Amino acid sequence: MFGDLFEEDISFLSNNHCGKEKKSKPRDSEPPAPRDFTNLSGIKNQGGTCYLNSLLQTLLFTPEFREALFSLGPEELGTLDDSSKPDAKVRIIPLQLQRLFAQLLLLDQQAASTTDLTESFGWNSHEEMRQHDVQELNRILFSALETSLVGTSGHDLINRLYHGIVVNQIVCKECKNISERQEDFLDLTVAVKGVAGLEEALWNMYVEEEYFENENLYRCGACDKLVEASKSAKLRKLPPFLTISLLRFNFDFEKCERYKETSCYTFPIQINLRPFCEQTEMDDSEYMYELFSVIIHKGGCYGGHYHVYIRDVDELGNWQIQEEEDRLIEDKTLRDAGNAKEIENPLAVLKGILTEEESRQITVDQLGQKLLEKKGVSWNKKYRKQCGALRKYLQNHPQIFQYSADENKVGLKEKHKLPFKSDSQGQDLQSPPQQNGVQWNSGKKPTKLRDSSAGCHWFDLNDSKVQPIKEEDIEKQFQGKESAYMLFYRKSQLKRPPEARGNPRYQIPEHLLNEMNAANTELQKKRAECDSANNGIDLHLHLSSCYKFHNGALHPSLTSKESVVDLTIDRRKTLGDLRQSVFQMLESWEGDMILSIAKSLPAGLHLYRILDEDELTLDGIGLADGADVFVWNGKEVGGTKVMTGPDHEPVVINVLRLAEYNEGGKGQHFTESQHVFSCSTKLSDLCRVLAPLGGIILKNGSGPDKEAKNWEVFLEEDMKKTVRSVGLTDGCSVLILDSHDQSFVNVSSGNLTAFTYDISWLQVKNFCGTDGEEKRVKITATIETVMSDIKMKAIRELQLEEELAHDSCLRPVSGNGKLLSPVPEDYTVKEAELKMGSLLGLCHGKAPTSTQLFLYFIVGTDQNASPEMEIVVEETASVRECLNLMLEKSGLSGDNWHLRRIDWCYEAGEALSQENATLKELNVCGGDTLVVTEGKLPPKGFLKIPIWWFKSSSPKKHAENTQEQVNGMTCKMDALQVSSAGDSPEYIHTDMDLCYAGSIEIAGEASLEDLKMQVITLPCFQEQVVPLPSFLRAWTVDSKRPGKLLRNNKQQLNDYKLGARVEICVEPLQKEEHLGPQELLLRVQMGIPGERDYYDSMDLVWDISKECTTWALRQRVASHYCLPVDKIEIAKYFPERFEWLPISSWTKQISKRKRKKKQESLQSAPYHLKDGDIIGVKNLLLDDSKDFSTVRDDVGKEKQQQLALEKKKSRQAERLQDHVFSEEKLNIKHHKPEVALSINVGVFR
Repeated sequence: MFGDLFEEDISFLSNNHCGKEKKSKPRDSEPPAPRDFTNLSGIKNQGGTCYLNSLLQTLLFTPEFREALFSLGPEELGTLDDSSKPDAKVRIIPLQLQRLFAQLLLLDQQAASTTDLTESFGWNSHEEMRQHDVQELNRILFSALETSLVGTSGHDLINRLYHGIVVNQIVCKECKNISERQEDFLDLTVAVKGVAGLEEALWNMYVEEEYFENENLYRCGACDKLVEASKSAKLRKLPPFLTISLLRFNFDFEKCERYKETSCYTFPIQINLRPFCEQTEMDDSEYMYELFSVIIHKGGCYGGHYHVYIRDVDELGNWQIQEEEDRLIEDKTLRDAGNAKEIENPLAVLKGILTEEESRQITVDQLGQKLLEKKGVSWNKKYRKQCGALRKYLQNHPQIFQYSADENKVGLKEKHKLPFKSDSQGQDLQSPPQQNGVQWNSGKKPTKLRDSSAGCHWFDLNDSKVQPIKEEDIEKQFQGKESAYMLFYRKSQLKRPPEARGNPRYQIPEHLLNEMNAANTELQKKRAECDSANNGIDLHLHLSSCYKFHNGALHPSLTSKESVVDLTIDRRKTLGDLRQSVFQMLESWEGDMILSIAKSLPAGLHLYRILDEDELTLDGIGLADGADVFVWNGKEVGGTKVMTGPDHEPVVINVLRLAEYNEGGKGQHFTESQHVFSCSTKLSDLCRVLAPLGGIILKNGSGPDKEAKNWEVFLEEDMKKTVRSVGLTDGCSVLILDSHDQSFVNVSSGNLTAFTYDISWLQVKNFCGTDGEEKRVKITATIETVMSDIKMKAIRELQLEEELAHDSCLRPVSGNGKLLSPVPEDYTVKEAELKMGSLLGLCHGKAPTSTQLFLYFIVGTDQNASPEMEIVVEETASVRECLNLMLEKSGLSGDNWHLRRIDWCYEAGEALSQENATLKELNVCGGDTLVVTEGKLPPKGFLKIPIWWFKSSSPKKHAENTQEQVNGMTCKMDALQVSSAGDSPEYIHTDMDLCYAGSIEIAGEASLEDLKMQVITLPCFQEQVVPLPSFLRAWTVDSKRPGKLLRNNKQQLNDYKLGARVEICVEPLQKEEHLGPQELLLRVQMGIPGERDYYDSMDLVWDISKECTTWALRQRVASHYCLPVDKIEIAKYFPERFEWLPISSWTKQISKRKRKKKQESLQSAPYHLKDGDIIGVKNLLLDDSKDFSTVRDDVGKEKQQQLALEKKKSRQAERLQDHVFSEEKLNIKHHKPEVALSINVGVFR
């Protein structure tokens, strides 16, 4: 895109005459690449869907799953054609999965697209760019399939293949009573931390027992007392396919961050599960499983990449390691050559030539020439009949030869460079090398690609790329940042039918077979068309009969259409083929026909080398797309002899002379004319032409691309040099001073002393042409020249109509060719901040006035798909008016659009949400780029709410449970916590756990019941049984703990005044709950007699409609624990201070008369009783201590004091080391928030 600043355009040449590059073709128009030698198809990555691709490939290579899915016909699933019908029940997800599997099996393409499948999931572009966990996807996808297949014969597909049962048993040591609980599973989750491998992890889970003894006893239901017992788990039912999820991700509670376990974790190719099963009396074959898929994660816990190793059970792919394939190719070549009279290996000859080359790569033509010198005969005569064209032969051996990026040069890949030279016959002078320690035997037959006795082979499927691997490569995934993450085993008993082996069409429905056949036919057609288009080049033939030679160059005597004939030809054809095609086009041609390379120069058309090697390809001789070829007799044109070659290139020189009067406007003191000279013309001859009466010639020493301020005199010794040798090129200026002007020259220094700052120029390119031709002229100017004068002079120089001046403007052209904002016509060159030598474009349209804005805009967020458009609007126009003008110009309509600014990454950024504000008020400036984006801006009141899972636990469990939470983000509330004010962390004790569940988007007008319904659909709630929204209790989150309780499921969210940054936690309940507005929810916990601790807390609902007093609360608590009112003491807990405030002791019964008097409410100071408060209870019958505090409270207060002291010290340190902290903050890596994964499924029950 960065063109030369002085690249002239000649009107008689075609549009592409200057370019030698290939024609740009949109990538979307090209058909997908065919499958590689493995004959297996990959899956395209949509941006972040590698986890999905790995799981889909695993399911595809599970033949039983694939065939069960294919067995469901349109009569059960419906058809995709009916999906748009409102009443049709179409099960889109299994249909799209069937179609994707058929494409992966039968469609001849390197990689299939999952766009249709992810659209059936309800995913948008953001979801496809977001990374997720493949273990989570496995569960969610199976759940979505089960829901989609309800009511069909495949309703039990997932359970039939993947369902297993684990039984947990507790055995009483005294009465031998067995208490057991069954758990269903679709995948087994096993630990990685501290475990050497899979078998050890399974042994810990299903062989070793846990004992209840000493102080940790078990209450036996049969004995009705605390007894010693043993707890164990066993596999009761094994599924046909065993999925194992490895817990690679853990949480470090000391560092408060997640991390990935990268230690060595082994797993076998075959495993016997008998030791881990409840029933062990069956045959060994019932317990044997074979590994067939390993999903691998590369990276850390906050991001990375997935790919999968898969065993090809049905042998659908061609497995062959690259080194073995190279050997087979060379073996085949030698064996075929052995049939000839002269045993000669073209591979060895070419490899020998390329090995001897010092440079890494040479052109294909040079390779052919060196072959001719070495063999004494060309490739075409020696090998073409047997091996085809040289270029095609090299392309057919990509394992050995490596092309450059432009495919013009070729070299040897490193591993094929020979350590020895070959003789003239192409025979190796030394013994053949060994590969893999085995002597290379040219007579050995190549092994078959598919050998049933060798067993199934493994492949690495990495998105679009598929390559074979060896079984021992799996061991490399035992440890490290790239390591196994999910394992898939299949029962060894599962045997495949012989007709399925190597048959990708096996069990595929007829309608999908027909669809894939039609798609393959269309692909072949498109590839043939694309091949023709990619290798077709457009040549522009200039006919000598339509040209005349004058002023040092060739010029057309007719119009451009009559002088130039376009010819499209395959670049792989030879020059002889081209010559024959030209003869056929020009039937009236008589005499010799010479083809010469032509090139447009500012002076006109110039001829270079003659094309005379008829046996070489057009690509080999350097003919590119858009090349100009001159057809003539090789001697003269129109009776004039034509000099060809680079030594006779014509050069256009601008000749300046001092003017007698100021004819060019203010500041212009010279006249200008252009002359053409051959680059081999001597300077003395140029002087005689330009200054026949004598004088001094000066050249611009700054060159054509810089400001012309320095002028140098040509000295006497320069007169013998040529125009090229003294540095005069196209566009250079020379100044002629007659004898009366020589006073301006300091002869001793050779410099001009006056008028130098005025003499310079600008370039103007015509963008107003209707025929697509963009001519460029140079306009002399000074920094004081007015832009309107430059425009008028450019119109005259370009020979355009004078009327164009009223409807045109000048626009600067940037270095990458982009037209910038128009320049006001009353500006001078200096005011427009234009550098001398700059390029301006003469374009249609008037320049904006001082009250108008010139804006660029694009439609949509894809910069490549949408062209950039321009518009002039008043700066007082509103955003809505500006948007309507842009929509009208782009041919769009409707109100489902809004405007956004372009950010510094040239992507859609901030939205212009104030549609009634003016552009000036929003600081939109001229030259800004706006994006017309589809979709309305979110309405006011639309909430995005983070959801937390709220689970109550006992303090004792809190204190004892130190095991780490894995694969989840858990906030332990008795750990370090940041206060709401954003100050230093505080230790706050509570009996609650909060786990982040995801976020939802919901309108403010929705009800609390709608919010709960949407929460239930989050992935982490799928394993919880929540029958109705009334089984959930919703709280706001305040300082990382439950805050306000949200009542009344029918109430709108707006009525709660939640705010834009609200977070909500939900608590599962065992029964329905409908709290009234006058019911208070408290957490009551009874103190343990003789200990400074409490039993598990319990929910207590207290009706405060009548009164909210100490007396009423004591009565309610006493009734709850079935104790006398005078035998309890209660206190409220303040977790932020680790303090208990006793609620006034009851001394006597209040009379009815006194009760009528208004009493102090507990909802006011000092108790401020509210929902969720913790109430401690002391049973005075068993415990006469009135101290409610616990050991944890003492520790918490002590830590609070330490934190306060450390906070004071840290503030002092911060004042001294602010610069150190600022540098450390720059190195902090901020991770994106985790977002829950979900798949939307219709209702088919």
